[in-house]
Amino acid sequence: MGFARKEYEFLSEIGLSSRNLGCYVDGTWKANGPVVTSVNPSNNQAIAEVVEGSIEDYEEGMRACSEAAKIWMQVPAPKRGEIVRQIGDALRTKLQQLGRLVSLEMGKILPEGIGEVQEIIDMCDFSVGLSRQLNGSVIPSERPNHAMLEMWNPLGIVGVITAFNFPCAVLGWNACIALVCGNCVVWKGAPTTSLITIAMTRLVAEVLEKNNLPPAIFTSFCGGADIGQALAKDTRIPLVSFTGSSKVGLMVQQIVNQRFGKCLLELSGNNAIIVMDDANIQLAVRSVMFAAVGTAGQRCTTCRRLLLHESIYQRVLDQLLDVYKQVKIGDPLEKGTLLGPLHTSESRKSFEKGIEIIKSQACKIITGGSVIESEGNFVQPTIVEISPNADVVKEELFAPVLYVMKFQTLQEAIEINNSVPQGLSSSIFTRQPGVIFKWIGPQGSDCGIVNVNIPTNGAEIGGAFGGEKATGGGREAGSDSWKQYMRRSTCTINYGNELPLAQGINFG
Repeated sequence: MGFARKEYEFLSEIGLSSRNLGCYVDGTWKANGPVVTSVNPSNNQAIAEVVEGSIEDYEEGMRACSEAAKIWMQVPAPKRGEIVRQIGDALRTKLQQLGRLVSLEMGKILPEGIGEVQEIIDMCDFSVGLSRQLNGSVIPSERPNHAMLEMWNPLGIVGVITAFNFPCAVLGWNACIALVCGNCVVWKGAPTTSLITIAMTRLVAEVLEKNNLPPAIFTSFCGGADIGQALAKDTRIPLVSFTGSSKVGLMVQQIVNQRFGKCLLELSGNNAIIVMDDANIQLAVRSVMFAAVGTAGQRCTTCRRLLLHESIYQRVLDQLLDVYKQVKIGDPLEKGTLLGPLHTSESRKSFEKGIEIIKSQACKIITGGSVIESEGNFVQPTIVEISPNADVVKEELFAPVLYVMKFQTLQEAIEINNSVPQGLSSSIFTRQPGVIFKWIGPQGSDCGIVNVNIPTNGAEIGGAFGGEKATGGGREAGSDSWKQYMRRSTCTINYGNELPLAQGINFG
């Protein structure tokens, strides 16, 4: 077991051992499911074992969570914010270790791993302020001696199902806000990043214990599809937040809708960057490289399509090829590495299958296109010249594969951008105000994230994150996303002695 290696000693500092119980249920670590092995994608060697949860563990956890919800929702919101502040401080003390674990188990480079944990810390800070701003409206009534107002109350329990590519940041987007809104959180982490789920939960649990709060306010499960299906079907969970593929997200949505629950979906992306003829070419090339190669193309916001104006097409492509030659591929924990491995050996097989499909559709691979022979799941960053009408362009290949295509007019570029089923992120590089405002307006990009002169990824927590169409329509993190985690009541109060009716109705 790799846990014994000297470079893995830091894992004990965040509560991990060579064998770990994968469920935190009412203050106790337990698990009665199968034993799985966490693997380092750089060499496919074992890190540590995790005992997954069973349906019995899930039911016990949900019973405790339901009781804890009755207590937590009565705690004043600013005091709930104080607990989230302490969670953020606890994360700060273990930032380096947690970031290193993200890189080790998921495969993203160390600066990205640390940045992902920092994002949760930032979400904690954001949510502390939010805990004093869960404001409703006071509405003028048309009737004398009446007042109308909105009340926002907790839903009770929020279920969060996260994916491997952001194994803890997406939890932060949801859980920090859900907690200050007065909800308990039930978290099912990705099966292939169980160590991150356990380490994160341990820090949250310590804060709850220190404050003498019910531990079931935060419940977590490592497990497979059976746990996820139970969570989706559970009528005790009014809101289920799911991050993953559009195919699985649609299944989750159908299950939750059948019981009249609410879904918050963050699904696939097929994101485009448009480079106009007046763009800052150097800025655009750097942005495309970061957006297409970062996290080995395994972000939902990865740039997968590059649309170049025909007058600058070859110039941009030549500069991009030069930059690609400088990408250092290797161990994500080593300084200077820009491209780590794909997350699993199955991901590598999907890359190979995707390349075969690309070749079958008369596309031209101008760089990359092969796996790298090694113990790990490494592949070459790939650029493909392709027609925007090719079938393969419509699908998301979760790997560092970039499709490049030409356009002549802004309208043509917008139509290509909008032509795929997904609608998460998009970006344009230009200096023309008229182009910018058309791009962000009703006849521009149909995505939830619409950028100008920055890449498709790197969203800030202050804005609502999410997309349209097959991306699911959910919104997480900033802006008024908190409203999804609460129920709204419109309240009318008659403080007089008469009973005037609305719309002037008079029963005599």
